[in-house]
Amino acid sequence: MRFTDRPAVPRRIVGFHTDAEGHWVAELACGHGQHVRHDPPWQQRPWVTTEQGRQGMLGTELHCVRCVDVANG
Repeated sequence: MRFTDRPAVPRRIVGFHTDAEGHWVAELACGHGQHVRHDPPWQQRPWVTTEQGRQGMLGTELHCVRCVDVANG
């Protein structure tokens, strides 16, 4: 099963931070994080490259597969 085919739960973005490699991670309301890389041609997320773009995404939802994983033990 591909990562994108896994069940997921929508969660609001409440913040951002960078990981040890300098990649942006969205902080979700559930407490989990999700990478939001902009690495064309695979992921088209130009908003992640600027502070204004990231701030504009606060409150929008991403699908958290980790919430499903935790619920399923």
